[in-house]
Order: sequence, then C-alpha cells, then structure tokens
Amino acid sequence: MGYQIITNCPVCNEVLKITKLQCTHCHTTIENEFELSKFATLSQEQLYFIEVFLKSRGNIKEVEKELGVSYPTVRGKLNEVVSALGFADKKSDLDDKNVIDMLDKGEISLDEALKTIKKN
Repeated sequence: MGYQIITNCPVCNEVLKITKLQCTHCHTTIENEFELSKFATLSQEQLYFIEVFLKSRGNIKEVEKELGVSYPTVRGKLNEVVSALGFADKKSDLDDKNVIDMLDKGEISLDEALKTIKKN
C-alpha cells in the first residue's frame, strides 16, 4: 500500500511537482513535470465533505443529517472547500439579516448565528 501523496515541501512549504511515474507491473518509468489535480491539495476532511456533498447531490439538508452538523456549518465547510480549490471568494450568501431570521425561526442556535456573523 502506498503513502498518501504530499503536495507541499516539508522543508519550505512550497508546492511540490511530481516528476516521476512508474508502472508497478512492467516497471516502465516516465520522468517529466506532472501537475496535480486541485483536489490533491485538499485535506482528508475536505475530501470526505465533498464525497458526502456529491452523494447527497448538493442537498444541504441531507449533508446536515449525514454529518450531524448545522446549516451554517455545512455552508462554512463548502466555502472552505471552494476557497481551498482556488475559486474566487464570494461574499457569503448568509448575510446578517438572513442569519438573524434563521435564529428567530429556531433554525440555528445563538452560537451558530454568532459564528456565522463573525465570518461575514
């Protein structure tokens, strides 16, 4: 069994490049500069979140149930993954008024509301 690929240098923390590929069957070796997928740079937790999100077909309510977390937590994890993949950060679609409305309806706790407002 192989090791999980590392994407950053353990000495200087710069991005590593893959320069060698080898076939385990015939031992053919190819050397060049190969690029990693953006997904290779995600943490195990982020990859698991993506798996759950895709399995749920983007249904946040189902993601909440599977992970046992609240709506703002799912949104936060999604925003974290989007940012980690290098996509432009958009202003959170949960503005302060929406958060207060959700709190008023009992959809989120006071702690979750405060955390979400602080992130905005």
